[in-house]
Amino acid sequence: MLKTHNCGELRSDHAGQQVTLAGWVHRRRDQGGLIFIDLRDRWGITQIVVDKATNPDAHSVADSARSEYVIQVTGAVRQRPAGAENTDLPTGGIEIVGTDITILNASKTPPFPINREDFVDDESKMAYRYLYLRRPEMQSNIVLRHRVVKFMRDYLDKRGFVEVETPILFKTTPEGARDFLVPSRLNPGQFYALPQSPQQLKQLLMVAGYERYFQIARCFRDEDLRGDRQPEFTQLDLEMSFVQRDDVMAMIEGLMTAIVREVAGREPKWTPFPRIKYEDAMEKYGSDKPDLRYELAAVDITELAGKTGFPIFVNNVAAGKPVKVLRAPKMGLRSGMALRKLAEELEALARSAGAKGLAWLALPETEEGEVKGPIGKYFTVDQKLELFAQTAAEPGDLLLFISDERDTVYRIVDTLRRHLAQELNLIDPEVLAFAWIIDFPEFYWNEEEKRWDPSQHLFTMPMPEDLHLLDTDPGKARGSQYDLACNGYEVAGGSIRIHDRAIQEKIFPLIGLTLEQAKEQFGHMLEAFEFGTPPHGGLASGVDRLVMVLAGEKNIREVIAFPKTQQGADIMANAPSEPEPRQLEELHIRVVHPEPKKQP
Repeated sequence: MLKTHNCGELRSDHAGQQVTLAGWVHRRRDQGGLIFIDLRDRWGITQIVVDKATNPDAHSVADSARSEYVIQVTGAVRQRPAGAENTDLPTGGIEIVGTDITILNASKTPPFPINREDFVDDESKMAYRYLYLRRPEMQSNIVLRHRVVKFMRDYLDKRGFVEVETPILFKTTPEGARDFLVPSRLNPGQFYALPQSPQQLKQLLMVAGYERYFQIARCFRDEDLRGDRQPEFTQLDLEMSFVQRDDVMAMIEGLMTAIVREVAGREPKWTPFPRIKYEDAMEKYGSDKPDLRYELAAVDITELAGKTGFPIFVNNVAAGKPVKVLRAPKMGLRSGMALRKLAEELEALARSAGAKGLAWLALPETEEGEVKGPIGKYFTVDQKLELFAQTAAEPGDLLLFISDERDTVYRIVDTLRRHLAQELNLIDPEVLAFAWIIDFPEFYWNEEEKRWDPSQHLFTMPMPEDLHLLDTDPGKARGSQYDLACNGYEVAGGSIRIHDRAIQEKIFPLIGLTLEQAKEQFGHMLEAFEFGTPPHGGLASGVDRLVMVLAGEKNIREVIAFPKTQQGADIMANAPSEPEPRQLEELHIRVVHPEPKKQP
C-alpha cells in the first residue's frame, strides 16, 4: 500500500507516530516558510504542514503542488498548537509534519471547485462526472447508498430471504412504460427487452418454492425523465409466499424503520406508519404520495359552496364538481397591492396545474376587520361563519378555493399545497414522514382506448371482498396494492399477486387483451399457475429515490454515480451513439432516420 493510514482516521493518540498518507490536494496555503496542505481521500481530510527551514526538499515539492494533485506524504503525527485546532474536522486535533512528499500525478485545473460547495451547472456535472464524484457531499451520498443496500441485504438475510439474480435479457410485455429493446443476432428480427422490473420472474420464484426472495435489481424504463426518475435505476425487489397484505407491509415497515435509525441515524416522524386510504389521500392532499411533514389539508366545502350566491360554485356543484379550500396560515395579512400580487401569483400557479382561475378570501387580523377578496360578497354572514368553522380559519389566514373536475382539483391542490409549504417554511428537512397508502382502485378507465388500465400492474390481486366486481363493476374494485410514501415521494410499492389462473384470465379482457394475445405474451405465467402456485405478494423499493430522500437531495442524479441527463444521454461518454455499419448488418437492422422538419 502507498499509505499506512487513511486521511480520516488519525487522532491525538497517534501523536509521535511516523505515517504515510496519500490522496488529493484539497487546499494549499502558502505562508512563506510554511506550506499547509489539506490532504483528502474518501475517508476525510488531514492537515499537512511542511517547514522550509527543516525540510527544504519536501517544501519545494509542496510548493509545486496544486489543487487536485495526487500526492504521497510521509511524516510524524503531532498535536496542533493550542488554539489552532479545527473542531469541524474529526482529524482537527492533529497535523502531519511532512518530511517526504511525492507527486504521484499532476492535475489540470478542474472546471469547477472540488473543495467548495459552489454551484455547478448540470452539463458540467455530467460531462466531468468523475470530478463531481470527488466532491465530499457526493462521496457522502454514494457511501450512504452503499450502507443502505448493505443493510437491506443483511436485514433480509437474517429473516430467511434468499437473493436470486434474474435475467436482464427477457421478454417484451405490455406492463406500463416503454421497453428498451435489444436485438438478437442469433435470432434475426427478434428482440429481447430489458426488464422494467423482475415482476414475472419473482412470481415464478414463488411457484418454484423459494418462499422468500429478494434482489437488488437493475430495472430499465424508456420513459420521460424528471427529478426523481432515471431510465435505468435500482430497486430492492422482494416477494413472499403464504402472506397477506399486512405481512408484507410489516416486513417493509420494519426494514425502513431500521434503515432510518441504524443507517441514517434519525427517527421516523411516527411509528407505526399511518395507513391512509387512496381516496382519502387524494381528497385531502391531492396526491397518492403526500408530503406529511406538514398538514395543509384541503377541506371539502362542496355542500356549503352550492348554497352561496357565487355562480361558478353553484354551477359546478350542480354538475357534480367538488369545491375545496386550502388554508394558508397568516398569508392574508398582506394589504393592498401586495395581497393582490400574491393572489395573482397563486392563480398563475394554479393555472399551470389546469385551473381556470383561483378564488380567494383573506381574513382580517382582528374579528372586527373586513374580509377581503372578490367572492366575499357572495357569502352571507352565516355562510362565512360556517366556512371559517369548517376550515378552522383564524385571523390573518388566506383561503384558496379550488373547483373543477375532480382529477383537476387533485392536481391543483397538490401543486398549491407544495408551494405553500415552501413559502410558509413549514418543511423540516430533518423529518422523515412515512405513510402507507392503501385501497387503491384496481383499474383506471382509459377513455381514449375505451378500456381499463391496471392501477399498478395486471398481476395485482383485487381485494378478496371485491372479486365479484370484476364481472359487474370493475371500476369499483379495489386492488390489494400498498404504496409507501415519504416526504412527497413514493419510496416503495407492492401488492398481493394473483395466483389463480381463472382470476388472471378475467383481467385480460378488461385491459384490452384477447385470450390469444394473453397466451402469447403471458402463457408461461398462466401455465405456471396450474402447478401449485402459493398465495404470494411482494414489493419493490426504489433504492435511488429512497437514498435521495434520506440524503435530503432534490434530484435523484445526486445519489447515482453515473446518471443520465434529462434527455437520457451520457454526455461524458457520448452515449447513446451510432453503431458501426457492420454491427447493424450482423443484427439485420436498418436505421431509418426521421425526415428533417420543414422550415416555416
